Amino acid sequence: MKKVNPKKHLGQHFLTDENIAARIVEQLTLPSGVNEVLEIGPGMGVLTKYLVQHSDYQTTIIDIDRESISYLKAHFPQLTDRIVEADFLRLDLSKLFPSKFSIIGNFPYNISSQIFFKVLDSRQQVAEVICMLQKEVAERIAAGPGSKVYGILSVLLQAFYTIEYKFTVGREVFDPPPQVLSGVITLVRNQVEQLPCNEKKFFEVVKLSFGTRRKTLRNCLRPYQLPEEITKEPIFDKRAEQLSVAEFVYLTQLVEANAS
Repeated sequence: MKKVNPKKHLGQHFLTDENIAARIVEQLTLPSGVNEVLEIGPGMGVLTKYLVQHSDYQTTIIDIDRESISYLKAHFPQLTDRIVEADFLRLDLSKLFPSKFSIIGNFPYNISSQIFFKVLDSRQQVAEVICMLQKEVAERIAAGPGSKVYGILSVLLQAFYTIEYKFTVGREVFDPPPQVLSGVITLVRNQVEQLPCNEKKFFEVVKLSFGTRRKTLRNCLRPYQLPEEITKEPIFDKRAEQLSVAEFVYLTQLVEANAS
């Protein structure tokens, strides 16, 4: 097993297995018309090393840590003009990328959900996401209806992306080893430009429905004060984890048309 020796700092977990790094980069498909790739949190550049080998797309890397930025500028001089020191969560992606782009990265476990909500906000620009994150979170995002781990992010992301769980990564390939396993997933933008309902209301309904996931939707959605004849529909007998994206769209349409 080939290994690199990343510099330790800030208590981060660095991927040290180059075979896995190469395998993650291989997941990039660059959908039609996309030739820009943004790497989030490159650290010591274990993924970057393989990204720069591709001449068919341009790579930009973003990191909030100055130590990493200095290291990356020294070791990847070809990217000097495309190394951004900034917080991804605060970045105006429309200014950085005038057209669609792909995202790749070993996402920090503590902010992975925030990154995905940022992706949702920029879904018309983000054509695909290839990422490694905590295995439990990766499984949750890729889970389908009926799964106990199917949740808010599963529904919201699957409304706009086709998601696949690719492979599991063990603790031993990180320095220092984390306490949990990791998983690699891919998200590829689907053909849905706009949902057939109010999208803001859709997000609201999904979040409220999972707020008390053991309860039926009839109880979860009481704040909307829906008419009794509407809540007699069979869908209200279900729990949030049982509904597909299409059923959540239908539920949102019912709320829009009948909420007090």
